[in-house]
Amino acid sequence: MNQRARIVMSGDEVDAFLRESRKFQLGTINPDGTPHMVTMFYGLTEGRLAFWTYGKAQKTRNIERDPRVSCLVEAGDDYAELRGVLLYGTARLIAEPDAVLGIGMDITKRMTGLSDTDVTPELRGYVEQTGRKRVAYVVEPTRVVSWDHRKLSAPATA
Repeated sequence: MNQRARIVMSGDEVDAFLRESRKFQLGTINPDGTPHMVTMFYGLTEGRLAFWTYGKAQKTRNIERDPRVSCLVEAGDDYAELRGVLLYGTARLIAEPDAVLGIGMDITKRMTGLSDTDVTPELRGYVEQTGRKRVAYVVEPTRVVSWDHRKLSAPATA
């Protein structure tokens, strides 16, 4: 087995990694074809990455023109600890206000570590207020690339 095959994460490992992580690097395509990269907090909608942003943001304008995106979720500092998932896909617009709020609340809870019962009326009000100017997206993956360098220290199996 080659080294690349040894470090690939299984589907369950990818799902667990995405559940335990909170932010990703979002790549969209600028009008001149150059990449536009930003760090985003995310939630999960039916196991898919979901994020929200202001309707007039550069990433929003880029996605309106070309919905293809790249999403990089990574962890680890030393080479032997590196783990990551790179999703290529299409950003599907979520414009319905209740759905946008749901994604915003999911992101907020993941960012803060709060559960549904811990969310205060004030926090919910703040998310509702900021959500009025936001749109949300769910990333529909077309290709998933993953790696977990921690597997390199495990003995290779035939």
